[in-house]
Amino acid sequence: MNETFDVVVAGAGPVGLMLACELRLGGVDVLVVERLTEPDMTIKAGAINVPTAQAFYRRGLLPDLLEQQNAVLERIRAGMPPSAEATTQRLPIAGHFAGIMLRMSEIDFDDPAFAELGPGAEAVMVAQQGIEAILARRAAALGVQIRRGVELTEFDDDGTGVTVRVGDSTVCTDWLVGCDGGRSTVRKQAGFDFPGLDPEITGHQALVEMTGAEGLRPGWNSTDTGIYVNGPMPGRFLTVELDGPPADRTTPVTAAELQASLRAVSGVPVEITAVHSATRFTDNTRQVTDYRNGRVLLAGDAAHVHSPFGGQGLNLGIGDAVNLGWKLAAVVRGDASETLLDTYTTERHPIGAWVLEWTRAQIPLMRLDQRSKALRGVMTDLLATRDGSTAIFKKISGVLHRYDLGTGHDLIGAVTPDIELSDGSRLGAHCTDGRAVLLDLDDSHELRTIAAPWSELVRVVTAKPVAPRELSALLVRPDGYVAWAADAGAHSGLLEALRQWFGDKS
Repeated sequence: MNETFDVVVAGAGPVGLMLACELRLGGVDVLVVERLTEPDMTIKAGAINVPTAQAFYRRGLLPDLLEQQNAVLERIRAGMPPSAEATTQRLPIAGHFAGIMLRMSEIDFDDPAFAELGPGAEAVMVAQQGIEAILARRAAALGVQIRRGVELTEFDDDGTGVTVRVGDSTVCTDWLVGCDGGRSTVRKQAGFDFPGLDPEITGHQALVEMTGAEGLRPGWNSTDTGIYVNGPMPGRFLTVELDGPPADRTTPVTAAELQASLRAVSGVPVEITAVHSATRFTDNTRQVTDYRNGRVLLAGDAAHVHSPFGGQGLNLGIGDAVNLGWKLAAVVRGDASETLLDTYTTERHPIGAWVLEWTRAQIPLMRLDQRSKALRGVMTDLLATRDGSTAIFKKISGVLHRYDLGTGHDLIGAVTPDIELSDGSRLGAHCTDGRAVLLDLDDSHELRTIAAPWSELVRVVTAKPVAPRELSALLVRPDGYVAWAADAGAHSGLLEALRQWFGDKS
């Protein structure tokens, strides 16, 4: 007999695990299949952005993030010379754009974009392996079924369900989601359109043991033959060669290849004696035109690929999972029609397109010709200013992310502010079970009456804010975005918003 699940997720990386956890919160029976027998410990993203950290915080995972962050900071400090900057809790560098550093001291954190981000915004120095470890524990606690060492090889979408071939078994499911990376089998077999630009660089990132490293300068360095990054952890480096993509991206990365690349761009005769982790990358940049094709959906690198500069890939994928999870769960339960899934593409595609543009824009700043070097000099001067650093950091940190959810209150479509409440809680603490939240700051009987038919899907929180404000109420979707808000007791539009996002319960 074939097994049956509500949703099958292909890929047990951070995106697939996050999606599975969100689906389980929504009461969905989900199976995750992964071709690898163990989690992939290859060195990858070293930090997360604010929306990712906030998403974990809203699910009660902030302590796990902070534990992982402390471990990362200790490893970084171990490779830094003793100094006042290196021993502070917050590192002096906020990020980079094409290797041009953004210093914390030059960013205006009094900008309104950084207001009421909540404690989750402090937990951003978390490596991808740490994120995956947190989500694996979370998935196990929620009862997600994960099968490792089995590969999805083919599937058939007949319009009413999907029959999936997994290893030697056949699984029947209502929906299939490909979270299986940039070379996604799901994307290819489903026939998604995947336009974009071909690569022009070869990059390596590795964690190694080597001799001769004392000749390498710390941090990002541009040379006459490329770019290399030394640190921030001992033995970690990154190289960028701008003379074309690699001949073969599928072969294992060897010590000889890494050594040749690092020597070529640095001019330092290092000798790599051991490789602990290594990856090869390019600036191949593509995005599917629609994140859904029938009963097959995509998330993460399966839907969009780009260079890793700025660490946007992991964050973009987590955002996809958080946006899709509650919507797909609502469709599976019958609380919403399939048209709700159309908003997945309309909301996430523009943010994906922005990330692709910003990663593409960094390549010209790395090129070695005189015109590109002149452009890099101009950008370096701009990013050394307070306004320049603040503008770039607001974008790459994700604090400006919002969706076009219609007109009305300024908060509609934005990530909800983490309002501090008079009972000692914060708004984010009321989002752990994955339900929507209606925050009633006016203790309004009218609001509670309107929301009553959705009581299983929408938690009503009645409390006063610690700081006085005009806001009287707001409706927060399960993904943390504001679906409706009102000032001074003006409650019109709430019923329509509830029906739009959580189905007609009248």
